[in-house]
Amino acid sequence: MAITPDTKDWTWVLQRPCPECGFVSADVDRSEVAPLVREVSAAWREVLRSGSALDRRPSDEVWSPLEYACHVRDVFRIYDQRLQLMVEQDDPTFPNWDQDTTAVEDDYRGQDPDRVAGELTEAGERLAAGFERLTDEQWTRTGARSDGAHFDIDSFARYFIHDPVHHLHDVGASL
Repeated sequence: MAITPDTKDWTWVLQRPCPECGFVSADVDRSEVAPLVREVSAAWREVLRSGSALDRRPSDEVWSPLEYACHVRDVFRIYDQRLQLMVEQDDPTFPNWDQDTTAVEDDYRGQDPDRVAGELTEAGERLAAGFERLTDEQWTRTGARSDGAHFDIDSFARYFIHDPVHHLHDVGASL
């Protein structure tokens, strides 16, 4: 059964703590982003090693831990691409990404957890390295979503990192 798409504009996490997971993006310094990506990747590997029922949804409306892990892997990939766009182009507009369509088309629920763990780790490492390569001046480069939300790399990083942390909360795990 398909999940009802999440249509919320989550950019509010840049202004206030998330009431669901407790994450405070304002507390994240740019120097902490790459280490936090690696820490989150490790936590997701543990989720995927937790054993049975990884593909079981707690309800028809909520993704399974495996589906969330696939989403986080793809978030790492998409945000790595977006980061590179901001570094290489002046104020790019990011291509749209329909995460719900991707989940269905790529059969998140049917993917192999061991393979997902490896791919998630690889994508997280690539993104973490991308953040580490940034110069001080590059952190002020900008980009935008097609819905008009604008970011500099600093706000982009703090906005992005909430997603994989929040989804750990969704599956009952934490950092």
